[in-house]
Amino acid sequence: MKHEGLLLCHECDLLQRRAPCPHHGVLRCRRCGAELERDHTDSSRRSLALASGALVLYVISNLFPIVGLAVNGNVIRATLWGAVEVLYFDGMWPIAGLVFVTTILMPATQIVTLLWLLVPLEFGRKPRAANLVFRVMGVARTWGMTEVLILGLLIALVKLSHIATVVTGVALWSFGALMIVLAGTGAALDVPALWHRISPTPGAGPKPLPGSAATAPTRPVRGLTGAACGLTGAACGLALCPCCELIVRMPANGHAVACPRCATPLHLRKAGSLSRTWAFLTASVVLYVPANVLPVMDTSSLFGSQKDTIMSGVVYLWVSGSWPLAIVVFIASIAVPMMKILGLGYLAASAQRASHWLPEERTRIYRMIELVGRWSMLDIYVVTMLVALVQFKALATIKAGPAAIAFGSVVVMTMFAASAFDPRLIWDPLERDHA
Repeated sequence: MKHEGLLLCHECDLLQRRAPCPHHGVLRCRRCGAELERDHTDSSRRSLALASGALVLYVISNLFPIVGLAVNGNVIRATLWGAVEVLYFDGMWPIAGLVFVTTILMPATQIVTLLWLLVPLEFGRKPRAANLVFRVMGVARTWGMTEVLILGLLIALVKLSHIATVVTGVALWSFGALMIVLAGTGAALDVPALWHRISPTPGAGPKPLPGSAATAPTRPVRGLTGAACGLTGAACGLALCPCCELIVRMPANGHAVACPRCATPLHLRKAGSLSRTWAFLTASVVLYVPANVLPVMDTSSLFGSQKDTIMSGVVYLWVSGSWPLAIVVFIASIAVPMMKILGLGYLAASAQRASHWLPEERTRIYRMIELVGRWSMLDIYVVTMLVALVQFKALATIKAGPAAIAFGSVVVMTMFAASAFDPRLIWDPLERDHA
């Protein structure tokens, strides 16, 4: 925390003294290189302005058509909500739900929760239920995938241009602007500064979790000297709140407690991290086979029917001359899911064996997996738009295949696995040796 003069790395758990952050600069962990703090100028007002603009763009994006398809005088226009409805009525309700959550519900939740927090602060008032709202906003930022949707729309347009005349709609441009504004909102938000305005003096009373034994008072860290810095948070009995980034002294008896400021459950390490990671990875491996073998899309026309797998879609883009998009789809839909499964399996196995081998490189692998995880949703959005637009009844129709459900499940399972893995386990064996 800035006002405490200490920083605790969320990836390797190293406790460090806070140095002055340069203007528009970044403070990084001296051991693993993770970003600890970034200089934000007038963070709250910039975030409020961007969130207000995002709200306007979100409404436009969901009210107007994204794209239209014209064949023989007939024009079919599709909105995002209309695409979700088509999937639902075709019996693909799991995919419809996934698209709805990641492209409609979560972006809206991210915007509304941010405005809920910032608007009262602008008028000198504290937002109600800030701890709950902030945690919901964190989930929404993880699962909102507007940027992936935009790339999926562009790939769908390339495929549709070979079928009929494509007419771009207002929502296509507003979605592009929304992607940029949401990215700017996330970059402008200063979480510690925002929480310092909401609760500058967090309560110091004990907050045991329901079902746990009573604990000693849980409180923010105060009075640590430079001699303590350079140790891990766990060695000093400290935990970093994942929600408000407050450094909290944990009780000596090891019971789980809640953050005194935002009530988020705190643990020195994620509970059952490796077992949950292996469970999600096993499910991903099982689902990866049908996702690539079964058809992801079923096209019916006057000339017959055709079932396309993910790989055949890549081949189609390559043969039609859109080789850059073919490479993008291949990487996002085939290579990335496999690399995520292999990478997380390697991280989980090395952490379970308490390996000392190249901890910095393994931390970078984890960071990369978290960064690219959402981009595997690309093919799901491509199929969604094709299904919504190619509905010419006797002429041609496209329906989502069973592989779409399996592939969507692979993406979700690998994201759950990455979230369940605790990167601090990579560094724990080194600390035990030093001790």
